[in-house]
Amino acid sequence: MNLLPTATSTDVQEQQPRVAVLPIGSFEQHGRYLPLITDTAIACIIGQEIASAYPVHLLPPITMSCSHEHASFPGTVSISAKTLFAMVDDIRTSLARSGITKLVIINGHGGNYVLSNVVQEANVEGPSVSLFPLGADWDRAREHGGLVSDRHADMHAGEIETSILLHAAPELVGDGFADADHDGGPRPFLLVHGMSAYTDSGVIGYPSLATAEKGKGVLDSLSRDFSAHLDVLLNRG
Repeated sequence: MNLLPTATSTDVQEQQPRVAVLPIGSFEQHGRYLPLITDTAIACIIGQEIASAYPVHLLPPITMSCSHEHASFPGTVSISAKTLFAMVDDIRTSLARSGITKLVIINGHGGNYVLSNVVQEANVEGPSVSLFPLGADWDRAREHGGLVSDRHADMHAGEIETSILLHAAPELVGDGFADADHDGGPRPFLLVHGMSAYTDSGVIGYPSLATAEKGKGVLDSLSRDFSAHLDVLLNRG
């Protein structure tokens, strides 16, 4: 699959988009059957779904972010929260120079807590930035897709992530997800001890339940829910 947008400068000039969409992923372990780029791929897939349905300016992804809780697993690379904040701020400034003052951040990695602060600060003087999907968007997507697990139990490399990739990028899903389920239980000190305190495999979730059909349902739901984010940014309704 091609994770990068292919629009030309002429395409953007003709479309005159008012809103840009920025996928943010990560480069972190996802067990033995999903690649390190899983979160980036999923953020890009969601972005492509949105760009095919709405007149937005789809940007290339930020591919490394705040994955420090995965640091004990080989291959994971992180950047600091202040660096991620600065990158988004610089991107917003550049977009504004070309007349695009609204931004939706598609966050593919749950550990990017700083993005909530980015949005808070950006909106002090009025709607400017939205974070997508929010928890309620994910919950509706799980229900619409017919997923069995919930967000807490299916935290990482589980039913929802594997389903999305089985539908949109099956070439990224390796062998072994059918017998990789792991219940991480309560995780009160995840930010203290990291993922390795709660999983040896790197998985917390139920990938055995994943299907391509569920992945399609999840993406269909997210695409519909995006309209509310556009409405709030553009002061519609």
